[in-house]
Amino acid sequence: MKRICILLLFIGLSIKAQQILPERERAEVIDNILKDRFDNLLPKLMDETGFDMWIVISREYNEDPVLKTMLPATWLNARRRTILVFYRNKEKNTIEKLSVARYNFGENIISAWDKEKEPNQWKRLVQIIEERNPTSIGLNYSNNFNICDGIVKTDYEAFMKNLPKEFKNHVKSAEQLAIGWIETRTKTEMIIYNQLVEITHNIIAEAFSTKVITPGITTTTDVEWWMRDKVTALGLETWFHPTVDVQRTAEELGNHLYAFSNRPENMVILPGDLVHCDFGITYLRLNTDCQELAYVLKPNETQPPQYLQDALKEGNRVQDIFTTNFETGKTGNKILKESLEQGKAEGLRPAIYTHPLGTYGHSSGTTLGMWDSQGGVPVNGDYPLHKNTVYAIELNTTVNIPEWKRDIRIMLEEAGFWGENGFRYVNGRQTKLLTIPRTSEQLGN
Repeated sequence: MKRICILLLFIGLSIKAQQILPERERAEVIDNILKDRFDNLLPKLMDETGFDMWIVISREYNEDPVLKTMLPATWLNARRRTILVFYRNKEKNTIEKLSVARYNFGENIISAWDKEKEPNQWKRLVQIIEERNPTSIGLNYSNNFNICDGIVKTDYEAFMKNLPKEFKNHVKSAEQLAIGWIETRTKTEMIIYNQLVEITHNIIAEAFSTKVITPGITTTTDVEWWMRDKVTALGLETWFHPTVDVQRTAEELGNHLYAFSNRPENMVILPGDLVHCDFGITYLRLNTDCQELAYVLKPNETQPPQYLQDALKEGNRVQDIFTTNFETGKTGNKILKESLEQGKAEGLRPAIYTHPLGTYGHSSGTTLGMWDSQGGVPVNGDYPLHKNTVYAIELNTTVNIPEWKRDIRIMLEEAGFWGENGFRYVNGRQTKLLTIPRTSEQLGN
């Protein structure tokens, strides 16, 4: 524990200087986080969802998305066929973590298969099941939550073929357990998350500056690839290709401001443009997703026009309305409906399309609207809000700008945490437009 605390302190100091942990230290952090999750989080989730056995089956290069989040830091993939068995004895308050594989699954899960004693992997799995006699066996299949649907047809059929008849009716979808595992963040992870979002904000701030953008020359595509190169140079990864777009007085409001398709490329960034980006990184097995705005100052301008500053305030107001409606146990569809109705009642023109965020960018958990489903999202939107979860608070509001004789969209996205003390942004949110170039006030002069 002392070692992990030192590493977390180092993370904080390193990220301030935009220096990333070396791979060896990253591995130690990841494995310590996994140990905490296996030993403390998993038993609680199994009790809450009513499973005393959870079986996760994968083969190399065809991994269950849940298993990928459990891989030891030195494993980049499963090996051969990897079978994990988690057995929870609530009366004894124990959790067994077994690997029915030729190898220990890192240091957290020991191998429970000696091939010389029992050559058949499936028979060894059945022995483990019979010895523990579980009442409820969870497998990762789901009609609606893609990340929780990881068992492939051949493995499912082989498992059911080898499973003794008396256990077949004990097998259930582990959907709720898998979602809980994927969506729940620990205290240590949230310490790290704050700094991940800080890195993301810092990269955006640099991208939206004269270090990168020369108005009249630099294109939106240039900035996108600069962001990719910056992430690579830091030793990190992006989980989606960044997008950069502009809104200006002469341009019609197009569908490209919502979707990845039909987005114009190589638009030259000009003075007077409102520039927007969508950008996220992956580090220490967590993901960020952020959208921010910048204004390109015209000659003799020292700040963005007041009408754009006011438009951003409308976007912030939609954020406030939305996150104020968060409540544990309330469904995503209900929160969406209440927020849209309240926003419209205040004269705003909001759209909300917020998704769970964590070990995956578009993760499993409570879905709160989609850009093309503002009336609610079937099934996934009916999933209730749980504590200790993170969301990409993604939304926009349409604002009429008389000076431009057109509407614009204020598109915002920030990581937000829902926990015991309610809602908070993981590392703040944008309340002022960035300017290109920076003003003396923004530079701190």
